[in-house]
Amino acid sequence: MKGYVRSSPSFFRLIAISMGLLVALLVILAIFIPAPLKGPADIASVPNPIKSAWFLLWTQELVSYSKYLVYPIIFLGLYFLLLPYLPGSPECKRASWLQKDQLLISILIVMIFFAILVLTVVAMFFRGENWAFIFNF
Repeated sequence: MKGYVRSSPSFFRLIAISMGLLVALLVILAIFIPAPLKGPADIASVPNPIKSAWFLLWTQELVSYSKYLVYPIIFLGLYFLLLPYLPGSPECKRASWLQKDQLLISILIVMIFFAILVLTVVAMFFRGENWAFIFNF
């Protein structure tokens, strides 16, 4: 079977179980925690600061440092999109977590995840009026 990646059935069972648990957790959280929706937009009373949705806060935080930091976000998205087709990317011989021949890419992805997480937390909890740093705790 040329063109397929070898893996074990237990690998995909683990992914399916994890996905099911994640969906169940999200549904339970959605039932008990209301969405933080605000009222209709009113140009006469604009809140300060205006924050984007939680999943976009990291981009708002980056762009607050410099408007040119939107370009690394675009290039990073293109990199991840084209990663399997880039020259020098090792071919995947079997599906597994953190393969030795793909360790550099795995470490890069984990580092980017934590950077996005830190930027989101800073923008959500440590930004106040006029987007100044505050410490609420």
